Order: sequence, then C-alpha cells, then structure tokens
Amino acid sequence: MAAEIPSFKLNDGSTIPSVGLGCYMGGGAFTEKQVYDMCQKAIKAGYRHFDTATGYGNEQQVGDAIRASGLPRSEFYITTKLANGDHHRVREAFEESFKRLNVEYIDLYLLHWPQASMGDVDFSQINAPNMALRPDEHPTFVETWMEIEKLLETGKVKSIGVSNFSIKTLEELLSQCSVVPATNQVELHPCLPQDDLKAYCEAKGILMTAYSPLGRSKTFFAEQSLIRDLAVKYKATPAQIILSWGVQRGTVVVPKSENESRMLANITLMKLSEEDMHEIGRLHSQPGMHRSLVEFHADDGSVYGWRYEWLGWNMTKGGIVPL
Repeated sequence: MAAEIPSFKLNDGSTIPSVGLGCYMGGGAFTEKQVYDMCQKAIKAGYRHFDTATGYGNEQQVGDAIRASGLPRSEFYITTKLANGDHHRVREAFEESFKRLNVEYIDLYLLHWPQASMGDVDFSQINAPNMALRPDEHPTFVETWMEIEKLLETGKVKSIGVSNFSIKTLEELLSQCSVVPATNQVELHPCLPQDDLKAYCEAKGILMTAYSPLGRSKTFFAEQSLIRDLAVKYKATPAQIILSWGVQRGTVVVPKSENESRMLANITLMKLSEEDMHEIGRLHSQPGMHRSLVEFHADDGSVYGWRYEWLGWNMTKGGIVPL
C-alpha cells in the first residue's frame, strides 16, 4: 500500500504527492539495474511520486519499474524535465521522454534550467563549460516555455512547470507567458530555505519543490546539534526531521536514497511543533550556514554557462545564495 502522505493542489487543479523519490544518481556512473532496483524498492516502501529528467539518463528504467509494479497508472505521479540542450526542439525532446518512460502520460514536465546550451549538460563534468547561450540569445527561456505550453494540447502531459528559476527569471517569464508554471523546483533545505522565493511563488500560485532537500551529504544535517536533538525528541532520523519541516511548510520534497530502510523513513513524516519549525527555519542564520550544498557551481562564478546575475542569484559572505 502507498504511504499516507499529504498531497498539495497545483494551480491547474491537479494534485501532487508531497514526498517523491528523486532519481538523480549523481555525476558518477550507474547501471540500469541500479536505477530499476531503486525504483522497485521505493514502490514497495510506498512511494508513488517519481522525479526524473532527460539529463539524468534513466527515464526508461524509472518507467520500466513503474510498469512492472502491476499497479494502476493512476496511482503514480511522474515528473520529468527538458534538458538544456533541447530548448530548440521541445516537442521532439518531450516525445522522446514520453517514449522512454512509456507510462501512458506524464504528470509534470519541467523546464529544467532557464539556460539553453548547444549540447546537453554533462552531469559528470559539473564545472566544465558547456557552451551555454546567453539570456538574450535564442531560444530564450520565454520562447522555450511557449513551446512547452503547447505540449498541454497533446493530452500527454497534465501539468507544466519550471526548475531553478529565481524571482528575476520568473518575473520575466510571467510577464509574457499564457500558462503560469504549476511548480518551481529548486535547491531548498534548512541552509537554503528560499524564503523570499517561496513567498513570491506562493503569491503567484506556484508550488515550490525541493530538490536535494537533505543536501548532498548523508551526514551534513545529522551533524547539526539542533537536528540531532529534534531527532531524539521525535524518535526519528535527522532526515525525517528535515523532510517533515519541508512538507509542513508547504513544499514538495524529493529525497533520493537506494537504501530500503532510509526510503521508508524518508516517506514517514513527523508532526513538528510550531516552535521546532521556527528553530529549523532559523538554522540558516547561523554563521556560514546560509549556502548552497550542491556541486554545480563553477569556479568562475557560473552555473552551466550562466553567470549568477543572469540567473538572478546573489553572492553573500555566507556563500552562494539563489534568490
């Protein structure tokens, strides 16, 4: 049976489970069986929301595991994303994802990054230049989004959204688009709570989704005394505390794990007190804590070829803080 987790309503009237399995396998090599087995374990643990992308290179294995479960398609929520190198061929790229997943329809299709590139992003070479186009070159992310809007006419996708968009890029998009994105998926966790962006998205009816909700280190948040103490108080794991905080504040979380016991823990949420929610929300205010915990920041102050100012991100003394 699927775990009992809350769902959130999107601005198009559909609903999305508040906890999903992030299927990004990291920059290193992985096997098809590894992805397939991970998804099968997750389904057994009660996951019904799976978050993949063209750039992850594993849509087919995610789809295979879902079909092999024997469960009705309607029980699942499947998200995938347009790769940076496909901004000029949205319909073709979508159809390729649709074919690889082979799951009747896609629940949510995201514009993975605002920046287009002349070739797909190689996730195994995070800091390598990828010939990304400038914001004023074509296709712009607004032009790409207009092509994504047309996908709704196919009946093959139910909702569309964006990922890694800031207030700056959202304002530009919203001033010209016909369909308001249903979601904005960004790095979001207690070190990077994205309070301003979250408030902006809520005002526009856009639901926030947190990727890397636990950071990229299995021990980072477990080493914080506040999180350790709360884990003891609630008889939970540190990850459960962080994920419960994320969902309780109204964001979707998509943690990744291949470990069955951690999978089960991650989908089992706690009800945190208002005081504890507040304390976790203040964690980023400690010296050196307000920062990004992912590895895609290049040494020259750019991400996949775009400078921070183009992305609408800000540099602070504490580190790299997306706005």
